[in-house]
Amino acid sequence: MPATVVIGAQWGDEGKGKYIDILANDADLIVRFSGGNNAGHTIVHHGEKYALHLIPSGILRENKICLIANGVVIDPKVLLEEMDGLMSRNARLATLYICPRAHLIMPWHRELDALQEASRGEHGLGTTKRGIGPAYCDKAERSGIRMGDLMEPDRFADLVRRNLAVKNAVIEKVYGGKPLDADAIIEEYLEYGKRLKPYVRDVNSLIHQALEQGKHVLFEGAQATFLDLDFGTYPYVTSSNPIAGGVCTGAGVGPRMITEVLGVMKAYTTRVGSGPFVTEQNNEIGDTIREYGHEYGTTTGRPRRCGWLDAFMLRHAVRINGFTSLCMNHLDTIGKLEHIRLCTGYRLNGTLIDYYPSSLRELSQCEPVYEEFSGWPSVDISDVRSFNALPEAARRYVRRIEELVGVPFKYIGVGPDREQTIAL
Repeated sequence: MPATVVIGAQWGDEGKGKYIDILANDADLIVRFSGGNNAGHTIVHHGEKYALHLIPSGILRENKICLIANGVVIDPKVLLEEMDGLMSRNARLATLYICPRAHLIMPWHRELDALQEASRGEHGLGTTKRGIGPAYCDKAERSGIRMGDLMEPDRFADLVRRNLAVKNAVIEKVYGGKPLDADAIIEEYLEYGKRLKPYVRDVNSLIHQALEQGKHVLFEGAQATFLDLDFGTYPYVTSSNPIAGGVCTGAGVGPRMITEVLGVMKAYTTRVGSGPFVTEQNNEIGDTIREYGHEYGTTTGRPRRCGWLDAFMLRHAVRINGFTSLCMNHLDTIGKLEHIRLCTGYRLNGTLIDYYPSSLRELSQCEPVYEEFSGWPSVDISDVRSFNALPEAARRYVRRIEELVGVPFKYIGVGPDREQTIAL
């Protein structure tokens, strides 16, 4: 019963979609287990770009079962728009199933997300304002509405009216916003429910049946390690647990069932939103990386903050997730630079430390320790398909990363397309 988990090893946007798409070729089920439409996975296949936010990246593979598990929060409008977009491009959705235990993002979640972020002013968290955090808050305080509730119109209507009585009071009296109309929400969402009903099925049972039959299940993470609610750079994090352990609660599988954990990273580091970033290059180098790597958010379009690869940070990600191997993207991008830096450690108040700080104050005071490498700007590696065919400088860079983090590479991306990948 092979079960593979794919996790972002940095702050997200590492290109997980590409490797999930590759691995899906040998998988029977592809399961999304966390996050919501604040995530964006981009797949490039035969020159065509697909941006997915809720639907598992394996949907582009023939004869694969794709599941949205209980740990995901779902905006049904966004999900249906994504489904319609894929069907317009001849993608098959007959094998897409949605867990009835998954919680819904409601209009008041989006409204409160925007109002709360605005109230923070200069201390904003950089939320996507898509209602993700408020939806998870309601889930935790046991007032959330689930996909299964949407399949029961009377129960759904009652839950909306009870929830909105409280939410409208907060919207109006705390934030000075305009109240929402319960009848309009009920009517809108029940129409979504009619369209989604054929896809709602007990996802957890499907996962366990597959594992018991020895089938290969691929678990698709969203966001990344350093956006984890507990182990990320809190409070500049997401509202769920996108680390490997999140699979257990987000899809209902025990840890003994997981056989492989892959960490996806870039050959440099990027971040969207606020929070400390030890190796950030807020200068010409950062601008160059951004332009070479087309570093703009899939979901928001925001320019990403860019900096050198942080191997010290990656070591922490390895410990938290138990990575068995790594997948790298953008080796072709970093190689366009004449000179490359690689962070090997942190100094705090002049002293090397052996832990990743939980304190934002400490993290902001850390100074990176760098090693210097040569780039290979005169060599186009986008058509290289074997490790030994890479320039010596590229091989040296890759091997040093492996030494520092203690985990081998399984795949190296030398371009955005599925085929532009080196298997080690």
